[in-house]
Amino acid sequence: MKIFKVCILNIILIFLGCNTFLESKKKDLNDFKYLEIDIITLNKGYLSGEYSIEEVTQSYIDRIENIDNNGPILNSIITLNPDAISIAKSLDEELKTKGSRGHLHGIPVLLKDNIDTNDKMPTTAGSRALMDSKPLNDSKVVEKLRLAGAVILGKANLSEWANFRGRRSTSGWSGVNGQTKNPYVLSRNPCGSSSGSGVSVSANLTVLAIGTETNGSIVCPSTVNGVVGIKPTVGLISRSGIIPISYTQDTAGPMARSVQDAAICLGFLTGVDENDDKTKSSLNHAYKDYIQFLNKNGLNGKRIGVYLGPLGSNDRVDSLFKRSVELIKKMGAEIIEIETVSSFEARSHSFQVMIHEYKDGLNKYFKSLGDNAPIKDLEELIEFNKNDTIELKYFNQAYLKLAQNTDGIKSKKYLNSLSTLKRLSQKEGIDKVMDENDLDAIIAPTGSPSWSTDWFNGDNYHVSSSSPSAWAGYPVISVPMGNIHGLPVGISFFGRAWSEPTLIEISYAFEQSSKARIIPKFYPNDEY
Repeated sequence: MKIFKVCILNIILIFLGCNTFLESKKKDLNDFKYLEIDIITLNKGYLSGEYSIEEVTQSYIDRIENIDNNGPILNSIITLNPDAISIAKSLDEELKTKGSRGHLHGIPVLLKDNIDTNDKMPTTAGSRALMDSKPLNDSKVVEKLRLAGAVILGKANLSEWANFRGRRSTSGWSGVNGQTKNPYVLSRNPCGSSSGSGVSVSANLTVLAIGTETNGSIVCPSTVNGVVGIKPTVGLISRSGIIPISYTQDTAGPMARSVQDAAICLGFLTGVDENDDKTKSSLNHAYKDYIQFLNKNGLNGKRIGVYLGPLGSNDRVDSLFKRSVELIKKMGAEIIEIETVSSFEARSHSFQVMIHEYKDGLNKYFKSLGDNAPIKDLEELIEFNKNDTIELKYFNQAYLKLAQNTDGIKSKKYLNSLSTLKRLSQKEGIDKVMDENDLDAIIAPTGSPSWSTDWFNGDNYHVSSSSPSAWAGYPVISVPMGNIHGLPVGISFFGRAWSEPTLIEISYAFEQSSKARIIPKFYPNDEY
């Protein structure tokens, strides 16, 4: 009997010990010196000597190893920059001898892996066809980040080909790096296509990340990962050296844990680029400093349109949004309800524009890789996928095939869709609604809480408000507004072309009042 009791006691102790170990492991995941640290705090630490850039960079690399590659295994990062530490050391030395280059001096940044770097890292778009692809030049975005003194930590995983390859796709999956996981609940989806960018920022694997968006690819991973994403006006940031989908809708944008950090980063990315004609339109609209627009009282006196279209699909999202609207009212804004922003007809024209521009853009991109390009054109990419054992395992390449079969960007079908899209989304869309109601901005829930990852049926989100801004090429900022059972949900602020200053002002005011961001705890599944 005594032996039996001892055995039982030992089992209990072991059980309790295991639980204690697991709890300690959970706690340890966020036992990080730089947890939730912001750019301004890092700047001060560098200048005072409290932190070194090398120390900070190494700490993030170690955290990536502990959390992304081991532990929860988020799979948010495809490759680390082997030169990151040497870059950090040189920036430390420069800080001592010449002073700081500005706010991004020594700040760790991750890049979505459709953004070219001319270094030891490939640029893959998540595709096995480009696993060894080495661009001949830095993208303009990377050129500006390096000039600002940022430390490029590595490349973030993404929905392969920015989630424009085939139907029933699963966000965050790529042939190169597999499935990126949501840091709040690992069995749930990170959204995309800037999946790794959103996850890495949220999980404190970096200070900043750069995403890209054609429709929803910055703001959706921002909402489900509890971070801030700025999708700017098309043309504010150069797209040269970014693997394209649509010349009309594509843009890069910053992702961060705060509006302040995202705004700081945005200012370093703007400017005219002779290799991207769209940027010429940013003259007299772009700023190098968006910090000046941070205003805690920025909602006072503003007229805000509440877009009702995305409501009605999820009562919990609706409830969070209504509370946010009430908060915005309390902060001095006038609320005007808006039933429709853009005609639904714009959707089909946007799709036609995308598939026509996709073929043209991809073929030009493959040509930019030079004679040693692993893939020479879209037709060759389609054949590669057919013969690969992994690429078509879970979803198809219908959009690549549709793009290949188009008549090009000089066809009547394309030109008609392009002109109709611009008219419906701009003049008769956002511009009209804002003029008629004298609005400073429009708000809507960004999306639904994260859904369970499903490789066979694809994504299952049921709330989205990104399309009106995407179709028009206009800016939108997503900011955390609360959570549903521990899963973050964001609110979107959008408006006219070049209205980034106003959107930063009001989104910052909301963020500072709501304080809605929560730190992920890496639960394995919904049973937490």
